[in-house]
Amino acid sequence: MDMEPALSTPEALAPVLAELQQLEPLFHAACADASIPQFEQLVSPHFWEVGASGRRYSRAFALSVLAQRQQDPPDESNWRTDQFHLSEAGRDHYLLTYRLHQPGRVTLRLTVWRRQEGGWQALYHQGTVVT
Repeated sequence: MDMEPALSTPEALAPVLAELQQLEPLFHAACADASIPQFEQLVSPHFWEVGASGRRYSRAFALSVLAQRQQDPPDESNWRTDQFHLSEAGRDHYLLTYRLHQPGRVTLRLTVWRRQEGGWQALYHQGTVVT
């Protein structure tokens, strides 16, 4: 796999990066604690995503996938994340990027997070297959 080296997150953003790394597994249900109430709180009502397939998905669809994964949990023991990077995108808005390794594929991920009163909310998520 010939890829660019990982970016370095500015030291001042390290605490924010640590917080968001704990929340991010919710999007791929690689977190045993991922729950629908938690997802509803963390994900903006206007959330949408572009999947690795290139298709656009709504918040409602993402909720349905999470519910399905709770009933039939994937074996995420082989899932691994690395190359986390955080950039400030504006006042209280951040771009979190990372790589997700799953059996049979690797994807680059991006989530737009907004810090607001009461905690974090995800606005957008995207996965792109690495070939």
